[in-house]
Amino acid sequence: MAYGPHTDGDRARMLAALGIPSVDVLFDDIPPAVRAAGLRLPPALSELELVTHLRWLASRNRVDLASFLGAGVYRHHIPPVVDQVLLRGEFYTAYTPYQPEVSQGTLQTIYEYQSLLAELTGLDVVSASHYDGAAATAEAALMTCRATRRERVLVSRGVARQYREALETYFAGPNLAFDEVPLVAGGPAAGTSDLAAIERLLAAPDRPVAGIVAAQPNTLGLLEPMVEIGRLAHAAGALFVAVVEPVSLAVLAPPGAYGADIAAGEGQPLGIPPQYGGPYLGILACTDPLVRQIPGRLIGQTTDADGRRAYVMTLRAREQDIRRERAASNLCTNQALCALAAAVYLAAVGPAGLRDVAATGAARAAELEAALAGAGAPRLHGGPYLNEFAIRVPDAVAVHRRLLARGILAGIPTAELEPDDPALRDGLLVCATEVTTPDEIELFARALRDELEAGAGERPGARPAAAGEAVR
Repeated sequence: MAYGPHTDGDRARMLAALGIPSVDVLFDDIPPAVRAAGLRLPPALSELELVTHLRWLASRNRVDLASFLGAGVYRHHIPPVVDQVLLRGEFYTAYTPYQPEVSQGTLQTIYEYQSLLAELTGLDVVSASHYDGAAATAEAALMTCRATRRERVLVSRGVARQYREALETYFAGPNLAFDEVPLVAGGPAAGTSDLAAIERLLAAPDRPVAGIVAAQPNTLGLLEPMVEIGRLAHAAGALFVAVVEPVSLAVLAPPGAYGADIAAGEGQPLGIPPQYGGPYLGILACTDPLVRQIPGRLIGQTTDADGRRAYVMTLRAREQDIRRERAASNLCTNQALCALAAAVYLAAVGPAGLRDVAATGAARAAELEAALAGAGAPRLHGGPYLNEFAIRVPDAVAVHRRLLARGILAGIPTAELEPDDPALRDGLLVCATEVTTPDEIELFARALRDELEAGAGERPGARPAAAGEAVR
């Protein structure tokens, strides 16, 4: 049934006080084309009909695929304890912890999350309440502008395209600028950020750079020269933003170790299953000098009047609910449940377990690389990677579709990741994690070999490249 707190008499008195004839007048400033309209809903169903329809919709989900999809969202084993803690009512239904006296549990979970992520990234401060990795990355770029009072940022094309697009949207309002750093086209460093291009972009004396944003691993799965990128940034008086994948930090150097000022990324791999676009968890961390620039919520530990340990929101003057016009950001949400999932996951697997997760994924990826090269699909790039890499596959989009019909989700066509890059027209970005099995790898390699051989037969004089063969 419809529910509203105001009676018709209440509305009439409010309209009279405002001196307007109807509520519709309040929306006159909104163009009619974009105003909310009535919902076009199908006819109502009975409960039995609705359950039948929902079951049909659910049956369209594919849960039987051998999946090699990564591209920013990753499959990992999630210990059952994660969901058991999340389902507790005091966490599942809790919202923004503005009243510390009744929110100690939620405040502590956020504090523990921030402490664990600070240890993982090697940085001093971690905030909560960011929608996803793209939002966190855009906020990180804005931080560099506020801290340096400059209005231009360099962003590597090795940062995922959706992250770059989010950053472009965030920058449009305050009229800030960013330039994309191209990737190296050939040679041993192919597919990684072009250091020479960074130097050229930094050299413009009339366009000082606030920060450089680079990803580790990058969107093609390759490892970037983060130490050198950071050195170039700091030499130009700019800040360095590292966009990281959190599981990789168990075996790769953390951002704090190579001089990053800010780290951003997607927390989904930490105990959150792949879903239809979210909810996910934006990670944002920084060094202590930037603490007043970082948006989101910060939870601190203190003592109450009786000397007992207590948790509170700290530096609240930076929060949008206190000083909206001076807030570090007005785009945040309460992602505490996802942050709790990350904290429980990290506590459950521990440092050694997280290293095992990352190392096993890397070992499975090496097995996958060898199997696919043997099937005639060598890597597109020769540089080091962790657990994700691109392979050369002629007519990759069509091959991907046919493999899907054979029960194999063969990653994602690189042409869909970067449609404007002709060098990535014929490729698949594939991924392996600790849940990838040798049987799935064998199935993928065998099916891909069949597809490549069939495709070669359709092209006069063509044949798939042999393992190790140079591909031009």
